[in-house]
Amino acid sequence: MALTKEMKAEIVKKYGKNEKDTGSVQVQVALLTAQIKALTAHLKANHKDAHSKRSLMILVGQRRSLLDYLIRTDREAYLKLIVDLGLRK
Repeated sequence: MALTKEMKAEIVKKYGKNEKDTGSVQVQVALLTAQIKALTAHLKANHKDAHSKRSLMILVGQRRSLLDYLIRTDREAYLKLIVDLGLRK
């Protein structure tokens, strides 16, 4: 299941400062998280899909880098974001 325009717009609206704020770290992390969830569901059904596994690892690495940047620059926003997205236990 790929992300539709409507799903992306909803994520941008929820995590961005306005409807056109697609570049902020919080929006990028939320979009990557949605893509990671979709790829994870795909890989549960297609466990031999090596290309998708590699894509998933790349996305996880990008999200990790963005989260590292966010925790360095704005710890409160980081804590709020991981709670909203359910990334940590």
